[in-house]
Amino acid sequence: MNTASTQELNRAFIADRASSIRRALNGRSIVLVGIMGVGKSTIGKRLSQYLEIPFFDADKEIERAAGMSIQDVFDHFGEEAFQSGEKKVIKRLLDEGQKVLATGGSAFVNENIRRDVEESGVSVWLNANLEIVMKRVQRRSDRPFLKNQDPESTMRILLEKRNPLYALSDIHIESRMVSRDVIAVEIVNLLAQNLPEIAQKRGWT
Repeated sequence: MNTASTQELNRAFIADRASSIRRALNGRSIVLVGIMGVGKSTIGKRLSQYLEIPFFDADKEIERAAGMSIQDVFDHFGEEAFQSGEKKVIKRLLDEGQKVLATGGSAFVNENIRRDVEESGVSVWLNANLEIVMKRVQRRSDRPFLKNQDPESTMRILLEKRNPLYALSDIHIESRMVSRDVIAVEIVNLLAQNLPEIAQKRGWT
């Protein structure tokens, strides 16, 4: 079988699984969680294309609502004000209908946000080790939690604190140094395999 035929089969296979996933979700959302730098936004965009579900980035929506960057929210109003705004924005986004939603690194740490996510959809944890995360976050300068002299130690502490909470997610996947297409397809497969059980457990059916 030639490459073109293989690609066509892969597309048909993904489209079939995407259709079953949308049926199982019945209007609910897919929420990507995990520490900064695991690729929630880039992978989320590709996942939304495969599933034909709109993509939203919670951090971008927070900045739009605040009229300033997240860094400026931290600088002018502090972490507590940011977290309050984050909770309101995510709740609004979940209430507005089905989407693939990439959340900020601190979102799923909040018990109220975890409850809202559970009520409105399925959570997917993109996990990654310290080395990979540090390689990715060092490409950007807009990480408020890493504005110090030892960002690697800060990240290690964040991972130790947050990973047990991220692990409460419905689906876990390892984010690693492969293309976003590979990870997105893996998420599609895991959703197709696990959504029937999740839906039954939550009384969706």
